[in-house]
Amino acid sequence: MAELEAEIARLIRQYQAKTGKSLTIGAVESATGGRIADRITNVPGSSEYFKGSVVAYSNEAKMALLGVKKATIENYGAVSEQTALEMAQGGRDLLDVDICVSDTGIAGPTGGTPEKPVGLFYLGLAAGDAGLSQKHVFSGNREENKRDAAEAALNMLKQYLLRCLNKSKTAL
Repeated sequence: MAELEAEIARLIRQYQAKTGKSLTIGAVESATGGRIADRITNVPGSSEYFKGSVVAYSNEAKMALLGVKKATIENYGAVSEQTALEMAQGGRDLLDVDICVSDTGIAGPTGGTPEKPVGLFYLGLAAGDAGLSQKHVFSGNREENKRDAAEAALNMLKQYLLRCLNKSKTAL
């Protein structure tokens, strides 16, 4: 697993070498409880690009810290594409970073419904004018679902960085 975090570090450094612009990243997490940030900071030198993280587990924290709209949670739920995107954008603003990833989900073993089963996670990424989201449904236990969601969020970040490297000098 550590390979993914190292790859992200390498891509950020490549982007800086190619464009002369440094990139900063942050994470806002709910169901993963800090695992994304933990993995990013396991890489030596991550302080060069990682500015911080927020674990906003409750709906109140999502709204107060990250600016998720009450109407978004009421209309779509805390576990939704819309909430994940608002979390990522709010985290990007709060942490003052170029790129912010987010997660919100139902790790289990309880809390699922037929419409939103245990293992359902929405991931968000906010960068510049871009807002990306992904939906995943994992089938493990609580620990495995949290691990798989953090892995998927880091992979989403990696794929975004690869796209940035393949674009012009002003990708962000």
